[in-house]
Amino acid sequence: MKQIKWILFFISLLSFSITFSQPNNPTTDFYTEINQKTKIDSTCKILLTSVIITGNKKTKDYVILREMNIKKGDSITASKLYEKLKESRNLIYNTNLFSIVEVVPYLSNAYEFTISIRVIEKWYIYPTPQFKLVDRNFNDWLKTYQADFKRVNYGMRFSHYNVSGRGDQLNIELINGYTRNYSASYIAPYSNAKLTEGFSVGMGYSQNKELSYQTSYNNKLLLFKTDQFNRTNFYFNASYRKRNGFYNRHFFAMQFNYLQVNDSITSFYNPNYFNNNKSKMPILDLSYGFQYINVNNINYPLNGKIYTFSLTKRGLGIKGGINMLTMDASYRKYFRHPRHFYSSIALFSKITLPFQQAYINQRALGFGDYYLNGFEYYVIDGVASAVAKYNLSKKIVSFKIPVPFKIKQLPYIPFSFYAKTFANFGFAYNKKEFETNLNNRFLYSGGFGIDIISLYDLKLSLEFSYNQLGEKGLFLHARNIL
Repeated sequence: MKQIKWILFFISLLSFSITFSQPNNPTTDFYTEINQKTKIDSTCKILLTSVIITGNKKTKDYVILREMNIKKGDSITASKLYEKLKESRNLIYNTNLFSIVEVVPYLSNAYEFTISIRVIEKWYIYPTPQFKLVDRNFNDWLKTYQADFKRVNYGMRFSHYNVSGRGDQLNIELINGYTRNYSASYIAPYSNAKLTEGFSVGMGYSQNKELSYQTSYNNKLLLFKTDQFNRTNFYFNASYRKRNGFYNRHFFAMQFNYLQVNDSITSFYNPNYFNNNKSKMPILDLSYGFQYINVNNINYPLNGKIYTFSLTKRGLGIKGGINMLTMDASYRKYFRHPRHFYSSIALFSKITLPFQQAYINQRALGFGDYYLNGFEYYVIDGVASAVAKYNLSKKIVSFKIPVPFKIKQLPYIPFSFYAKTFANFGFAYNKKEFETNLNNRFLYSGGFGIDIISLYDLKLSLEFSYNQLGEKGLFLHARNIL
């Protein structure tokens, strides 16, 4: 319990969150005048004569203007203006470059208006010490390994989230400890004059003393570990990104891995690890992805929808070895209700062909965000899987704590608390020879909890979950921690 308290205390010191602008008096007067106009003439249009941007010291003006769905010189039907400005504000905020965004209109005369955009930029440069768990999640580390601090990685990470003022990111990581990881990546979301194309490149080298070579019948990872490094991986990746308009994104990516594992893995412990008896494997992945994102806040959505699709081809053959073709899709819809109630539905699905797959290609439920609440301690492999989640929440309190020192990027630390209840459903299919206790059966779980949102959209979730196995417990999830 002492370790949990220290971890929660540490997280609270780093907490970050959402901040939405509150309309001021000029905005109120503006919409009073607009409402009077629309009562007289519902087709009345007003002309945007100028856009004034303040507060951006690093970010280029044209990056902000690119996210506006209303431009200088546009004539807008008065009755549609409020929604246009709200969407523009959300698009600017969702660049993740600003902690505060205000979009305020002012009438110049009866038929013309000006928009004032005020932003407060986030901190962009983070040379941060790293202290990471090697396990799949905090709960697994705490329960399975009794919070063993030998199972951690340490080192340094340098991140710059706005190198040239165009939202481009540079990450360099030097990690040692239970594993080693030396990596560098650069992401440029806007690489052409029209701000519709981008790219990314990255490379890295990693070593692990421990690797999972198989999943047990009880859905636990079976680990091979010695005092030596038993898994070595060199990788290089690159992607091309296309974004026309505001909400649609296309990705074309390539990743090459040269993976080597201890000979004992493929010769004795699991010959199906690579689906052959080789211990060294060059792996080429080619993929295409599509995203539609239209939400009020990309990090903690309360309204809007997101849907995605991706297609990944691994290997140059059709079957055998590590060859696979994977398709996955997701759909998430968020609803805003009266009295600060919110709900959401999320649907995920994934299928890998052919069904006879190497062990490293069988990951389904239990990794990243693709899991069922209440099943955090389990890994459920599969070549076809689906998850459905329903969430109902209510905002119970929101407040701001002033920062005692004068820091422009951090005038205060806001907190918002949401009480929630949720239900999860899932299924993972695998061939009979790889079947485990939780494969090929309908799974369900539920529970309730609290989401704590703070500056820079850090989300800390405390959840009490239960599952169909009769198990229950308190789980901690944290996102957006540097």
